[in-house]
Amino acid sequence: MAVTLSSSVAERYRRFSLYNSPYPAHDTGCAVDFYPETNDGLSPVSGEVLDTKSVRAPPKPYAVEEDHLILISVDEANSPGVRFDDPESDYVARVLHVDPAVEPGDYVEVGESLGEMVRSGFFGQWVDNHVHLGFRRADQNAYRAGGSLPLALDVPVEPLAWDGTGTVVGVGETHALLDSPSHPEPGRYFAGIAADDGRVLDGGVAHYTGGGVLSSPGGDEVATTDAPLSFLEFPVGSVSGRDVHWESFDVVANGERATGLSLFAAQDSRFGAKLVFHEGHEFALGDAVRVELTASDDPIRLG
Repeated sequence: MAVTLSSSVAERYRRFSLYNSPYPAHDTGCAVDFYPETNDGLSPVSGEVLDTKSVRAPPKPYAVEEDHLILISVDEANSPGVRFDDPESDYVARVLHVDPAVEPGDYVEVGESLGEMVRSGFFGQWVDNHVHLGFRRADQNAYRAGGSLPLALDVPVEPLAWDGTGTVVGVGETHALLDSPSHPEPGRYFAGIAADDGRVLDGGVAHYTGGGVLSSPGGDEVATTDAPLSFLEFPVGSVSGRDVHWESFDVVANGERATGLSLFAAQDSRFGAKLVFHEGHEFALGDAVRVELTASDDPIRLG
C-alpha cells in the first residue's frame, strides 16, 4: 500500500468505511470515509491548506447545492498515524464534504475542524455526514476525482457474528437501524459485522457493485488469494485481496425487498445492522426484523 493510516487516526472518529460508496475512489479502498461524533469536519492530518474548491452537487431535496474539496500539503512529522511508502516524496490530502472554514495558506493541526460537514447530493439520503479522505503525490493532479493512492488502515476490527435478526431502534425516510449485533464494549475498539467465516464486511451489501473485508483483530491483512465469501449462510461473492465482488442477490427484511445493508467499522454504542431503502419503507420503532439474502436475476445496483 502507498499510504497507511493507523488506529491513532481512526480513533478520532466514531466510524469509518473504505468501501461504502458507489464512487471509483472507494472501489478498491483508495479512499476512506470518517464519521466524527459532531458535525465538525475534523482534519485527519496536519499541514498547509493548498486550496479549496466548491463544485455543484447533484440536486437532491435533502442536500446542499454545493460540495467542497480541501487540499492539504501533509506535514508527515506532525501527522501521527499517517505513513507513506516513500517518505522522500511530498503528499497532498484530499478532503471532501466539508464546507471550508479554512483558506489557502492556513496551517491546520490534526483534529482541528476544517469546517462544518455538508449533506451532499453525491451520497444517498441514508448516508451520515462524513469526511472523505484520499491522498495524492504532490506531482499528481489533486483536483481530478480519480487517481488516489492505495490506502491501508492498520486498525484492528473485532468481528461480530449476526444471525440476521434484530429490533428497529432508529428510523429515517430511507433507513432502519437495528439493535443487533450490539457492540460489546463501545468506545474500547472498532467492531464490524462478520461474514460466516469471521472476516469483517465493509460496504453496501449489495447495492454497490463491490465491497471489502477488513483486517482481523490482530491487525493482519486478509489473504490475497481469491476465495468464496458467504454471509447469513448465503454465497455473496468472492474475495480478491480485501476486495469483494458481490454476486446477484437481494436483501429481504420481513419479506420486503430492501435496497441493501450499509456496513461500517464502528466504535460507538449506536451500532447495529443498517437497512437502507432507496424509495422509503414501512418499518417503525420496535418492529422485530429478520433479514435474509435471496438469489436474484435483477439485483439492485446503485453504482
